[in-house]
Amino acid sequence: MNILLLGANGQLGRTFLKHGGLAKRGTLIAASRDGKLIDGGTGEIGDLALLDSLVALLDRTQPDVIVNAAAYTAVDRAEQEEDLATRVNGLAVGVLGEWASKHGALVLHYSTDYVFDGRNPQPYAVDSATDPLGAYGRSKLVGEQALRASHADHLIFRTAWVYAAHGQNFLRTMLRLGSEREELRVVADQHGAPTSTNLIERASLAALDRWIGSSQEQRRHLIGTHHLVASGTTTWHGFAAKIFDQAAEHQLMARKPRVAAITTADFPTPAKRPAYSVLDNSGFQQHFEFTLPDWREGLGEVIDELTTTAN
Repeated sequence: MNILLLGANGQLGRTFLKHGGLAKRGTLIAASRDGKLIDGGTGEIGDLALLDSLVALLDRTQPDVIVNAAAYTAVDRAEQEEDLATRVNGLAVGVLGEWASKHGALVLHYSTDYVFDGRNPQPYAVDSATDPLGAYGRSKLVGEQALRASHADHLIFRTAWVYAAHGQNFLRTMLRLGSEREELRVVADQHGAPTSTNLIERASLAALDRWIGSSQEQRRHLIGTHHLVASGTTTWHGFAAKIFDQAAEHQLMARKPRVAAITTADFPTPAKRPAYSVLDNSGFQQHFEFTLPDWREGLGEVIDELTTTAN
């Protein structure tokens, strides 16, 4: 089984490569935008902004499974670059779907909580009405719609507040700023579930294993959209406070900064963020028989990783 991993240098792609789970399930072909891998290796060139070259890559590698961990993720910059964001997050996903449909391949694709407007006071079900507030969310919704329209076998995993021990993310930004400042002001009126790439990787592999072991009839019930997020909920302020508690406990920082709670209005950004983007993950757990633990468990695991690296 050939498995093509797109976005190998991104947060999630690097986690897939580090843990090796995909490689244990088939012949893994890693692709990045320039064909170079962060660990110094060489992969395939897979630039989702270049749609024709994407088709050539698929024809050349003939994947049975396409894991699309590549995306345009600059939420604020997308307000000025919506065409590019839509090409990468939307049109390219349609290209993947069309190829997969013709060749009988499975597409694992990652979407976002930003397809919702955040005005729902209850966790969003997978079939809740979508209404993105900004360009990034609109571009990701285009990708979802294009993949469904392709009629390819697909698993769309919506996730949220993604972080890892590597890359650019909220956790690493907080640790950096927290070591430089005595006080940080963090938004306390946006709610979600911080989800580590470790959890996304393990859950994705569990879903892939379930797919491989299922009959055609069973697969029809798995195809579609699922919410792959950690359980529980917090705010960015709550997440930051917990990061500093655990970092101090593991002696990753000499002192904890004060964390002042502010509102979204106090910290304006070019792109509007959903105020409440908690996703109901019960369907994922039922379909794939995989437990999605509380977000604090994932944070502890990543802090342990950083502690090991520091030592």
